[in-house]
Amino acid sequence: MDVNEVRSIAVSIRAEIARAVVGQDAAVDILLTALFAGGHVLLEGPPGTAKTLLAQSFARTVGLDYGRIQFTPDLMPGDIIGANLFNFQTSSFTLTRGPIFCELLLADEINRTPPKTQAALLEAMQERQVTIDGVSHSLSDRFTVVATQNPIEQQGTYPLPEAQLDRFLFKHVLDYPTIDQEIAIVSAHGARTGQMDPVALGVQPVAARAEIDAAVATVANVRLTPEVTRYIVDLVRATRESADTDTGASPRAGAMLAVAARARAVLDGRDYVIPDDVKILAVPTLRHRLILSPAAEIEGRKVDEVLRTLVDQVAAPR
Repeated sequence: MDVNEVRSIAVSIRAEIARAVVGQDAAVDILLTALFAGGHVLLEGPPGTAKTLLAQSFARTVGLDYGRIQFTPDLMPGDIIGANLFNFQTSSFTLTRGPIFCELLLADEINRTPPKTQAALLEAMQERQVTIDGVSHSLSDRFTVVATQNPIEQQGTYPLPEAQLDRFLFKHVLDYPTIDQEIAIVSAHGARTGQMDPVALGVQPVAARAEIDAAVATVANVRLTPEVTRYIVDLVRATRESADTDTGASPRAGAMLAVAARARAVLDGRDYVIPDDVKILAVPTLRHRLILSPAAEIEGRKVDEVLRTLVDQVAAPR
């Protein structure tokens, strides 16, 4: 599969998602980039901004096996990964698989469950396998987590630890739609009540599993010059050397940014990465990996502001 074929698949996916979700084009691009880069996505936004509908529609368009977990304070790790239950009829233990055994998992309101339950996703996100009673069980090669969290309400929430945040390729912040988009949303969905269903809204699969696998292989062969590689490393190192950060991004973040830049290049129909690919993805790739210094927090600085300043300061190759 060449880059033009991958781009054509992406165009079809965007068109199908648009049947259900009005606006949020940037979020769709982030999901597409993560899909072809093999990464996970954390969506943060206020309630009612179509986070769940977006994930459901995306899963349907790419034909992935979809699973959903509503994270709550009483959720246990076994509720996610499953457990071996004793069968009295056969006098043996039988594996009951949890909802994590899917290809695209919506972890809804992931910050509403305690850290021990959040940690149940760590192995799955990093190694695409889970361990139950000492036995490892493989997940799909396409296993992807799309997690959501609400930044407004803090009561009864548990912030994700840095180790788990680092497993997400992107953290994308959704905002409210424009006035024209909101009018279109109310006009299209104002006659319906309850949860929006992508199937009822006409969203159809447009990409088979084999096509997604081929697209991922195409992304892996995209050319990354030594100059752009050095630019990625300089940018990541700048986050560790800045006076505005207490903790910067890790070398793993640089490797993930390189993979994401390759996927972004393919979505633009190129088989080579340019510095603009890195610049566009720097903020969603790095914003959840930085901890601001006390001085920056006192001054009211924001992570995104610090990152954009660093992107402007670090010289890009010509």
